[in-house]
Order: sequence, then structure tokens, then C-alpha cells
Amino acid sequence: MPATHSTRMLILGSGPAGLSAAIYGARAGMSPIVVQGIQPGGQLMTTTDVENYPGFKDVIQGPWLMEQMQAQAEHVGAQMMWDTIVDIDLSQRPFRLIGDGGTVYTGDTLVIATGAQAKWLGLDSEEALKGKGVSACATCDGFFYRGKKVVVIGGGNTAVEEALYLTNHSHDVTLIHRKDHFRAEKILQERLFKHRGIKVLWNKRVDKFVGGGDPEGLIGLDLIDTVTGEASHIGTDGGFVAIGHHPATELFRGHLELDADSYLKVETGSTRTSVPGVFACGDVMDKIYRQAVTAAGTGCMAALDAERFLAEADFEAVTA
Repeated sequence: MPATHSTRMLILGSGPAGLSAAIYGARAGMSPIVVQGIQPGGQLMTTTDVENYPGFKDVIQGPWLMEQMQAQAEHVGAQMMWDTIVDIDLSQRPFRLIGDGGTVYTGDTLVIATGAQAKWLGLDSEEALKGKGVSACATCDGFFYRGKKVVVIGGGNTAVEEALYLTNHSHDVTLIHRKDHFRAEKILQERLFKHRGIKVLWNKRVDKFVGGGDPEGLIGLDLIDTVTGEASHIGTDGGFVAIGHHPATELFRGHLELDADSYLKVETGSTRTSVPGVFACGDVMDKIYRQAVTAAGTGCMAALDAERFLAEADFEAVTA
């Protein structure tokens, strides 16, 4: 028979949002279980230098930060489970989730913190130079390119916003797009075109991220013209891939309300989803900020929302 684990608060995901929810939930006496998923620790496990998380004057390492968060959560009473959920039943409480090995998890409340993944171009050279000049987050890594030459790849809101943000650090920003027009909102395009520090290369796709130096880092991009097929090269110190994100919400399709971009919908000012007792936090519901500190903040919110939900449910059960 498959094992069954039951808890007052079941948490899916173990990035900053999930672990913050676990810390608050454990301190509230809800004995949370955290199902860590396919990437324990979330996106910070693949982030090297972290310089913008409050409380540390020196640069810290992403994996170290997540190890500390997990140790704190376990210290106050959260339980970590190494499993991947493959099926869910949110039709009644307690909610029922099944792991890929058949293990059953039930929770009086459910906190979803499954995150989102940046979309990449899928080039071998891109993979080889991630963290060595190639990034998918200008807000996270732009500071490291202060006074240097950078490029942004993409044509939607994310790309235009990243290019505009990078002008805070770089006087030489180039936006590379494979078409001859942007998908971004008009007001963002107007701001971009008025900015003297940004150049646009139209009808260009990245053929290769070029590394060099010792230690190796990004030194340029090989480009192909999407109209003529002509090859070209641009030198750069940093390359930011800004072609959007994939929220990890496929498991919840048909069970919870999603927005047009497949992010979990929550009530404004809260983490409440379309199913009472189910809460969402972090990048799975936030397509605007996508920072470790904001994810942690919404994880705190989700735990507090879950605690209030259970208190109200318990009161109603006693007075019924």
C-alpha cells in the first residue's frame, strides 16, 4: 500500500516562496509538509552570485541561501519530502495529491509555490555560458555590468523592460529581435525609441553565444539576418535572454483558474486562488517582479492566509 502523509498545510515547491511559507506555517503550529518537486530550492539553485537579497552586505551564493532557508524551515518543524506530484484532487478538503511513486499527500490547506522557468533559446553555447555572461534576469544581474556593453534578446514586454532597466547600469544597450516590429505594449516601445542609450537590431537571430578569456566569459554573439541570411557579429560583455517565462501550472489546469499567460489567478492583495483553502505564491502567480525577495514575501502571505482560513473553518465547525 502506498504511504499517506497528512498535514494542516501542504506546500508544493521549495524555492524562496515555498520555504518562507513553510517557516511561517511551522511557527503557527501547522506542521507543514513541503513536497520539493523536480528542482529543490527553485531557480536560485542555478544562480551563483546573489547581491540583492536583504541582510547580506557581501555577495552570497544562491544554493547556499536556499540551504539556509531549508535548514531554518526544518528547524522550526517543517518536513521536507523528495517527490514530484503527478495528480491532484481539489474537489474537497482535505485536498489529495499523489506523487509519481504513488505516495499520497493530504492537506487541509494547499500552498502552491511551483514557480516559473525562464524561456531560453535552446543553444548549446547559451547553456555553456549561463552565469558567465548569459542571463535571463536583468534585475538580478544587471548590476554586474555597470559601465559595460550589454545586449537583450527578445521583442515583447519583458525584453523592452529589461533593455530600459539596463540603461541604469550601461550606456551601451542593444536590443536584438528576430522580426521587424515589437510585440511589446506601445507605451513601452515609445519609451524605448526615445532612449538614446538603446540601439535596436531588427531581423536578427542569435546563432551562437561566443565565449573567450580566462576564465571564460561571454565576449560576443554571432547573428544571422532572418531576411537575407547574412551572418554578422556583435561584441558584448553581457547577454540577457528575455523571451518570457513558463509558469509551472500545467498540473492545475482544469482545477484552478489561470490567467491568459497560464499564471495562477489570485485575489488582488492576497494569495487566495479560485478554490477556497488553496493559495498561490511566488513566480507561479507573479509575472511582474519575479525576485527572490518578493517570492519570499508572498510565501509569508500564503502561510498567513492559510492560517486565517483554518482558524475560520475551525470556528465554523465548533459553532455549527
